[in-house]
Amino acid sequence: MKCILMNKNVEVLIAEYNETSKFFDQIYEIKNILYAPYILKSFYVENDIHDTLFRTNLSEWFKGRGIPSWRDKLDLLLHRLNITAPYELLDKAFGLSLSDQYWLKPEGSNISYDDINFFDHDFDYAEFMEASLSMNSGSITKETSLKTPNNTTDGMLRKAWIIENGTRYLLKGGYKNEVLQPFNEALASEICKRLGFHHVEYTIEPYKDMVVSKCPCFITKDTEFVPCYQIRNDMQRHDSIKDYEEYIKKLEDHHIENAREKVENMYILDFLIMNEDRHLNNFGIIRDVNTLEWIDVAPIFDNGQSLNVEYYDEEELYISGNGRMFYEVKPFDEIIKVVKNLKRIDLSKLDGLVEWFDDLLHEYQYITKMSDKRIHQLCILLNRQIDRLKEFILNSP
Repeated sequence: MKCILMNKNVEVLIAEYNETSKFFDQIYEIKNILYAPYILKSFYVENDIHDTLFRTNLSEWFKGRGIPSWRDKLDLLLHRLNITAPYELLDKAFGLSLSDQYWLKPEGSNISYDDINFFDHDFDYAEFMEASLSMNSGSITKETSLKTPNNTTDGMLRKAWIIENGTRYLLKGGYKNEVLQPFNEALASEICKRLGFHHVEYTIEPYKDMVVSKCPCFITKDTEFVPCYQIRNDMQRHDSIKDYEEYIKKLEDHHIENAREKVENMYILDFLIMNEDRHLNNFGIIRDVNTLEWIDVAPIFDNGQSLNVEYYDEEELYISGNGRMFYEVKPFDEIIKVVKNLKRIDLSKLDGLVEWFDDLLHEYQYITKMSDKRIHQLCILLNRQIDRLKEFILNSP
């Protein structure tokens, strides 16, 4: 299929898209490289439309928009959707997403972004939501249920976009039989709210036989999320600390206000909740798709892999103590040292937080079946991290 890769209303390039392999077999013309996905910047060779590396990375970027092969209970989801592989969904709805404004326009088509985008137009989600989240669901019966932004959701957790009162919300469950991830999202949100950190607001909701986290979409039809991974791709790689500093400088060079403090806030949160999964795709910046201006650091989101969720032992309080700092796994006690001024944090605002979390876990215990012992251990971990941060603040210059 000959098509045009669009960024909202701007033509980026014309290419041959293989609907079977979901790869771009040929690029016919580069129309406006500035409006291309940021990741392609470092692969573009001017006036060379036959460059294999650029075309390969274009294809990998597009395929990466889909549901990953490591999605929890993927086989069951594919069965319910009546497809054999998640990449089959990529072009069901022009490749549209709720994270950016890129889409594939068939050449010769008169369709416009305003006709089809999921920010202005409602979409069927009930069947996809049930297929993705419920333990007891049948197969998709309506073709329109596959024309949704749910086709372009990444990550390992079961999830689904829904619409409530015109707002797009993302629902996420736990991993396999684990139930803690949604509660970690709500805890992170509560901490950010108390400390004044810019964040995505997460709440807890029961859904059939499980508990899910719920958050609003933080992208609009005029913006896109550009993850740190894409930004770092066109910068020379060093060790994690040096790369972190170069990343901060790049944000500041693009006139993002208080860039360092905002990124530091993310690592402060990670320390408090022991977030083990701060990879380069779940933080970044918000860019205006019309002007290409870097607007701000993206609000803090995706905090579920926290409080030793992977290491729970009913008989022993195990503490991993390691998080992620760019490319490296490092102790949280080392990562927190990137914060230049810890004394700006008023931890008295977290008074009562442990009790709040205890109440939240007990409120939904009838669904999660989480034991009192585990809830107690989780509260001990949280209290321990608050006390540890108090020590760092006390001993900081």
